[in-house]
Amino acid sequence: MATGPENGLKRIVWKRIKETIIEDCRKSEVWKILILDQFTTKLLSSCCKMSDLMSEKITIVEDLHKMREPVLEMKAIYFMTPTAQSVDAFIADFKPKPKYKSAYVYFTDYCPDDLFNNMKLYCAKYIRICKEINISFMPHEAQVFTCANPGAFQSIYSPNSQDKKKTLETLADQLVTLCATLDEYPGVRYKRDTNVECAKILAELVDNKLSRYYQMDESSKKKDKTQAQLLIVERGFDPVSPILHELTYQAMAYDLIDIHNDTYKYKSKDGSEKQAVLNEDDALWVKLRHKHIAEVSELIPKMLKEISASKKQPDGKISISNLAQMMKKMPSFRKQLTQKAVHLQLAEDCMTHFSNNVEKLCKAEQDLAVGSDVDGVKVKDPMRTLLPVLLHPYTTYDKIRAVLLYIFSVNGTTEENLNKLIQHVKIEEEKEVILNWKELGVPVITSPSFLSRKATRRDRSQHETYKLSRWTPLIKDVMEDAVENKLDTREWPHQSECPTAWNGSGAVSARQKHKSSSQDERRTGSRLIVFVVGGISYSEMRCAYEVTQAVKSCQVIVGSSHILTPTSLLDDIKVLSKQSMQTFKIEERSND
Repeated sequence: MATGPENGLKRIVWKRIKETIIEDCRKSEVWKILILDQFTTKLLSSCCKMSDLMSEKITIVEDLHKMREPVLEMKAIYFMTPTAQSVDAFIADFKPKPKYKSAYVYFTDYCPDDLFNNMKLYCAKYIRICKEINISFMPHEAQVFTCANPGAFQSIYSPNSQDKKKTLETLADQLVTLCATLDEYPGVRYKRDTNVECAKILAELVDNKLSRYYQMDESSKKKDKTQAQLLIVERGFDPVSPILHELTYQAMAYDLIDIHNDTYKYKSKDGSEKQAVLNEDDALWVKLRHKHIAEVSELIPKMLKEISASKKQPDGKISISNLAQMMKKMPSFRKQLTQKAVHLQLAEDCMTHFSNNVEKLCKAEQDLAVGSDVDGVKVKDPMRTLLPVLLHPYTTYDKIRAVLLYIFSVNGTTEENLNKLIQHVKIEEEKEVILNWKELGVPVITSPSFLSRKATRRDRSQHETYKLSRWTPLIKDVMEDAVENKLDTREWPHQSECPTAWNGSGAVSARQKHKSSSQDERRTGSRLIVFVVGGISYSEMRCAYEVTQAVKSCQVIVGSSHILTPTSLLDDIKVLSKQSMQTFKIEERSND
């Protein structure tokens, strides 16, 4: 099965937008204005460039919620979420006086009747088109999507949440639009968990909404299930993976380096401030992101040498002045060198952290997570593994991570023992960062009401691994078992059955409907979609690519409400039990 950025989610989303929004507007030759809200701005930025829009005769891109000058001779395309805030802003553009000649309106998802009727009441004579295009998820990478909702973690897992049901409903709607965009009608399964039931509730919601969606399909024919499975799992299913120090390039960088909105800021050798965006437009990033930092540190200098060698002067000599001249003459050469310089710097930053602190931490973390040491000898007393970490002057969060790994390894500890650990790390004032894991269904204090959660792991003892990277995220076991049709139905009940022919490792249903598309874009094989309720880590994202690469005939796509780092997860856990007063502030701000 074709994978990679060129066949990934971003391309599929851009194609869908072109086939709906752009195609409708292409019929008119005049230049147009595109008006976006916050969500659709992010969505469009994730899958196309301004030059792509310019080539489709879109000359200006504006923010729906900002003051804009009227341009009465131009048509406006509105691409927005079906929320009261966005619809009110749209109505304000045409009442009392119109800002544009006419409006082509496209919603990311189903628009509620009350909002739709309001629009008709005030703006009917200006609206030329009004459509729902069913894309309310965010394509983050070729095989990764999010619902762009970090607040979902709080809404779903906080004991004081007032909007858990509403949040799960919204996530379900977003998952349905993902399936619609992929033209899949998957069988839905969820991980049974006796301590929390969010995955079960979400599975029911998604299955019902999918059923309704495909009954109302434009063709008015009921769609059969396709060769796809959707698995839904709680964040507490694997508390270890998002807490461990990871040594693969992407996961390590986002954990240790201050990267915001995928932007890495650094100082170049001459001391000037620079920044680079880490996304799939950077082919080198795509090539390196899932490799171990040891390989990355070897590869980049080699690549730099190869480029320099290929551009050497006829006499075989190369100097700084020659290099500068060549860079001026060859923009592509300059781009290659700049890309590699960015990754050389980022890899160096990662390795600095590694050699300062992380290397020593990793051995203890891996022993606690795996339950055995490098030689495969069982860790009999996890406390002896933890103590050296607590006695060393690591940061408070590093110690908290180690304490949590200890607690997970023994499936919950005694209250007395926990209090000692909290005192040792000096976090009496913020002990919720440990205690609140119980809200995710993870045992913190030994209790008969919490059932044992130790999962049976796949045997990977024959696999070549780095000594400090022996842990494999649980989600990879799940993906491999699902592809091989080995998931236990007691652990993974079917909310709705997959087609009888489901076989992720090869079989293709003869009934599968393909939309007419060019041969190279046509998908062959099956699809596995895995959704984690409450955030997914970079190491878990990597597993989707690894399993797809290994199986070839099944594409694995993973997603969640948002992407998390160890720090952001611990910050979220810490405030989970606090009474939230922020909803009022958010509403006040949104009316500004």
